[in-house]
Amino acid sequence: MITQWVDEQVLAKGKEIYEKIKAKLEPDHNGEIVAIDVDSGEYFVGKTLLEANDQAREKYLNKQLYFVRIGSEAAMAMRVW
Repeated sequence: MITQWVDEQVLAKGKEIYEKIKAKLEPDHNGEIVAIDVDSGEYFVGKTLLEANDQAREKYLNKQLYFVRIGSEAAMAMRVW
């Protein structure tokens, strides 16, 4: 079994992109989740992590994305499943 770890660059780039788009997302989507593809900058907003993941998965299957709760510092990077 191969374990794939989250790339630190995904975390750094995701945070950088979020800082650029958060003014568009806050305050209308505070508390919701945004999934960000760090290569394209494209993002997907959902009311839950699962909803944001499902939207992202339609386009970016099996790719590491950056997820953050809008209006919060809570963030993570994970592979879309």
